Amino acid sequence: MTYPSPAIGCAEAVVATNRHYDLPPSLFAAFLGHRMKYTCGLYSGGAVTLDEAQEAKLAFIARCLRVGSAGRAGKAGDGASVLDVGTGWGSLAFFLAERFDCQVTAVTPSSTQASYVRDRAAAAGLDQRVRVLERSVYDLELPPASFDAVALVGVIEHMPDHHRVLAAAATLLRRGGWLYLSASCFRCQAAFDEYAVSPASRHVLETVFGYGTLRPLSALVQAAEDVGLSVTRITDLTPHYHRTIEDWLTGVAAARERIDAIVPGYSGELIRYLEATNAGWGHTAKHYAFSAVRSRWGYPEVSR
Repeated sequence: MTYPSPAIGCAEAVVATNRHYDLPPSLFAAFLGHRMKYTCGLYSGGAVTLDEAQEAKLAFIARCLRVGSAGRAGKAGDGASVLDVGTGWGSLAFFLAERFDCQVTAVTPSSTQASYVRDRAAAAGLDQRVRVLERSVYDLELPPASFDAVALVGVIEHMPDHHRVLAAAATLLRRGGWLYLSASCFRCQAAFDEYAVSPASRHVLETVFGYGTLRPLSALVQAAEDVGLSVTRITDLTPHYHRTIEDWLTGVAAARERIDAIVPGYSGELIRYLEATNAGWGHTAKHYAFSAVRSRWGYPEVSR
């Protein structure tokens, strides 16, 4: 079974996706919140704000990566090395560098995002802890076993060859190193078979982002296991993404004039995309996170 769109290759997907991510950072700042984190938050109750939910989600990712935990490879402040694939606007990279003194390599093929993260790192005095590589994950030239942890946060949907991506992640992880991956997925194989090539699905995945593909969670887990990773935890984040999008929709509505001044008419396109995405949760799509460790034995071996 193959899951990427047969009509596009890895290099073409990068170019198509960059049409969205190379838009001005000020457009995204208008509705994403303080951290400019472009994936779902983690809501603990009714009164939680978008910014609070995003802070909670970043802390959740850090725990899944065992950053600052004796159960991973060291303790808080140990300067753990982390590869942040598809870093976006740097929310996770800055969080890990600030809170845990991590050495983060942030990877993005977007020149706009790369410049933004470099400038912010320099302004925050984090340029010695946050290194930015402007390239695709397919083109990384890094030594094997370079990292204690690898994060793929809401990015594998833009990558046609998920096996190749996870193989690269496994190769770059040290023995006992941890991977965190979150992704929007078709809710099951039957939903993939029915909806993956439908006009409605292609419109949602390709209109705003240029290129996107969803797989069932089972396909991602299988790929992780095939490359030698042991999956240790799966979390269903679907309700949290639904609420995140509701907050984004509120933000877009409040900032329509600001957004349309940057890119004329773009607020309406964003609203249509976000509403269509929220309508699919639980019916055709889910959003999951999973943790995996580079170990044949799984969790008990990580201290060896």
